[in-house]
Amino acid sequence: MKNVLVIHYSQSGQLTEIVNNIVSPLANDGIKIDYHEIKMEKPFPFPWNEKAFYGIFPDTFQQKPQKVKPVAQEILNKKYDLIILGYQIWFLTPSLPTTSFLNTADAKKLLKNTPVVTVIGCRNMWIMAQEKMKKKLIDLQANLVGNIALVDRHINHISVITIEKWMMSGKKESYLGIFPKPGVSQKDIDEADKFGFVIAKHIKENNFNNLQEALLQKGAIKIKPFLVKTDQRANFLFSKWANIIQSKSEKNSKNRTFWVKLFSYYLLFAIWILAPIVFILFLLTYVFSIHKIKKDRLYYSSVKYIE
Repeated sequence: MKNVLVIHYSQSGQLTEIVNNIVSPLANDGIKIDYHEIKMEKPFPFPWNEKAFYGIFPDTFQQKPQKVKPVAQEILNKKYDLIILGYQIWFLTPSLPTTSFLNTADAKKLLKNTPVVTVIGCRNMWIMAQEKMKKKLIDLQANLVGNIALVDRHINHISVITIEKWMMSGKKESYLGIFPKPGVSQKDIDEADKFGFVIAKHIKENNFNNLQEALLQKGAIKIKPFLVKTDQRANFLFSKWANIIQSKSEKNSKNRTFWVKLFSYYLLFAIWILAPIVFILFLLTYVFSIHKIKKDRLYYSSVKYIE
């Protein structure tokens, strides 16, 4: 019998529903599924409040681990044919619970020399977070064989409004009865089992060499060049902010609150002012960047990692 382990962390339950739908064809095909939900020693709030949400930015972006609860011994004692790792994205980075887990001895033992399929549920920007995930999996000697990214399909500024209301209220509903529901569409969530049939086939064949290509044929990833550019630029700026907040905090802990608040204002400015400017510049230079856009689309759709 083939054994698959599902590891994930979800606050709202959306990612849980996604990974459960993906693995449902595996369970129906006689594959044994085990589950490990990442849990923090000190849980993060959901719904969030503004102070807590922005306050985790520096540690999240710099991937500074916090304590997580251990994996059950019966799981640690097994060797898995495949691990499905589902994660959210916080501040263009794998969520802090995810990176905290990946920093543990339990993760090292489970992932070493094991095929891994990553599953992302997020607003829209996941490219650079997945690059960070690729690097971490290499460090853990895991073998990334597939990636699935399900995103909010609405335009950037609409999704900003709806996600913010969802995070702060805990309710996945239409804001004011006008805006669409936040997050990944229910249709995409319900149809996620199509990826499970593909994964099950490759598990039974004991061959993951072409798994990502097969997942792409089912629509596992859709690359939007503008969001790639925005993600890259935002990561550069976020690194500056995280370093500033960290250095100011070391000098005086009271400074952290001030600089985190300043970052929250900057983030609103970047979303509503800078992002539209970047989009205009992207359109103006698009014809000169076609070759690089095609190259980026191929690379970011793959499971390859280039430093």
